[in-house]
Amino acid sequence: MIIDKEYEAKMGLGPHTEKQGKTMLGAEAIIASLEAEGVDTVFGYPGGQAIKIYDALYDSKKIRHVLARHEQAATHEADGYARSTGKTGVVIVTSGPGATNTVTGIATAYMDSVPLVVITGQVPRNIIGTDAFQESDIVGITMPIVKHSYLLQSCEDMTRIFREAFYIANTGRPGPVLIDVPSDLAGAEMVFEYPEDVNIPSYKPTVKGNVRQIRQAVEMMKSAKRPILYVGGGIIASGSEEELLAVAEDLQIPVVTTLMAKSAFPSSHPLNLGHVGMHGSMFANYAVTNCDLLVAVGARFSDRVTGKLASFAPDAKVIHVDVDPAEIGKNRIPEVPIVGDAKVVLSGIKEQLAKNPCEPITKEWLDQIKEWRSSHPFYSPGVSTPTGAISPEGALDLLSDLLDPEKSIVTTEVGQHQMWAAQHIDRDVPRTFLTSGGLGTMGFGFPAAIGAKVAYPEKEVICIAGDGSFQMNSQEMATAAAEGINVKVLLMNNSALGMVHQWQGLFYNKRYSETLLPDIPDFVKLCDAYGWGGRRVSSPDELKDAMKWLLDYEGPALLDMRIEREENVFPMVAPGAPLDDIIGAVNVGPISNMLEGFEDLPFENAAEANAAAHQAAGDAEGEK
Repeated sequence: MIIDKEYEAKMGLGPHTEKQGKTMLGAEAIIASLEAEGVDTVFGYPGGQAIKIYDALYDSKKIRHVLARHEQAATHEADGYARSTGKTGVVIVTSGPGATNTVTGIATAYMDSVPLVVITGQVPRNIIGTDAFQESDIVGITMPIVKHSYLLQSCEDMTRIFREAFYIANTGRPGPVLIDVPSDLAGAEMVFEYPEDVNIPSYKPTVKGNVRQIRQAVEMMKSAKRPILYVGGGIIASGSEEELLAVAEDLQIPVVTTLMAKSAFPSSHPLNLGHVGMHGSMFANYAVTNCDLLVAVGARFSDRVTGKLASFAPDAKVIHVDVDPAEIGKNRIPEVPIVGDAKVVLSGIKEQLAKNPCEPITKEWLDQIKEWRSSHPFYSPGVSTPTGAISPEGALDLLSDLLDPEKSIVTTEVGQHQMWAAQHIDRDVPRTFLTSGGLGTMGFGFPAAIGAKVAYPEKEVICIAGDGSFQMNSQEMATAAAEGINVKVLLMNNSALGMVHQWQGLFYNKRYSETLLPDIPDFVKLCDAYGWGGRRVSSPDELKDAMKWLLDYEGPALLDMRIEREENVFPMVAPGAPLDDIIGAVNVGPISNMLEGFEDLPFENAAEANAAAHQAAGDAEGEK
């Protein structure tokens, strides 16, 4: 099979390199293969069974190596590089614990469909299976969390396998591919012959989509009175943002997104309802619950999105577009299933609409959604809470205003701060909001920010983190300092494991079991130890100045922003509850249940309503 043009554009020279036909060691052939694929950056950590590969890397003039301080972090760094660029991220580690330390990073990439090639050193072939020093069956260990894996058996297979690995990783539904390299092969002599073509009979991703099904989908979309476009990370992976925008505008269909699809549709666009699900907006959840047609494109029907599955879009017919046939019908049976690349399928829908144009019929639906949006906005009180502390929502509204959407990338760790960021950080440019969606990996966001900054040194890259999640991989402060990677960290510090603490408060009678963190370390002193800029802020009056300091600092920097432990992220749908059964939502029309007893007060906006709600909650707590 000749490599398709879209993939060819992502890769390097292939066989047309100066090293083609030369005799070299296997380790040198590995580096030559990476160069042939156009790899300019790898992330990793050396060790005994990878030492030959690192020796060969020493001579490369084309590849930058970023030395992580932990193999998990190296994998997340490669992941951040891949998410921000669309290229395949590359990791090199040694055998045994070096390889097993990558498992969480590989699983994170697998769940979020991120293209990675992970190269692991392995003990020599003749002692595999003998429990040799630092031996682990990394191919077997990672089998459920990779798109494909290889254990090299001969130098004759090496270049073909590398060619296949990169092709598999970044075509169809992207994902991680692992190549395990026995060290004796790395030291063996071979002739470097990099193949032009890839021939994998068992791997033929369906890209085009069935024409009849596309036509059927278009007719359903044209006749629907209450349609919703439900889009996921497949939009970003396929680069179909323009096609999505065109279809949404042509038919005037509102768009809801998964967490992975934030930045796939401009936040500023009036048809964008933001993310849907457990911490989605009330108006987005209402829209999905009441729609008559749900067009899912590049999205899974995840439990964090659907809530109680039986109540998810209960009256809607479903069109499901996905490049992975395994996702179609997994949790919701669609009336029209379309297997194909999102970009190709949406282009087909555009063509059908161009041939048979129609006037949108969704005005009443859009008016209804506008009313919901007006009545149930996100809580945005400004930078101060009613108690005089820093408001997490207001702080992120401020950060969003300070960031240039064209010249910035935001990453998040996992927890309350992640949901606040999804709600309050506006993104209009694809691949500028990087977060762990499927696996929910604490420790992802900071290394991912390093990877994104390596890819785009000219952009502002800021990681929004919690004090718990940041400490999962805080050792990477050394990586950033040593490599001159000027990332920024906004640490939303509540001295708690915030999301679990919130669940314990809401559903476990405030039994805060092991979620209250001591106020250690001193993050400002930690910054000093690593050669970072560090500052602490706890006053709303000082927040804007502190934020500007963070963004303007010449070098890596961290702002330790103190927020109250009792702050919760709302709205929220309880686990297993229907999508429209929402806790803590703003209601500027009839006053919400949060404001019981305040029904007669004239609230003019969401901030006033929520200030009263917070005051009411505080008063109630004080009476106990």
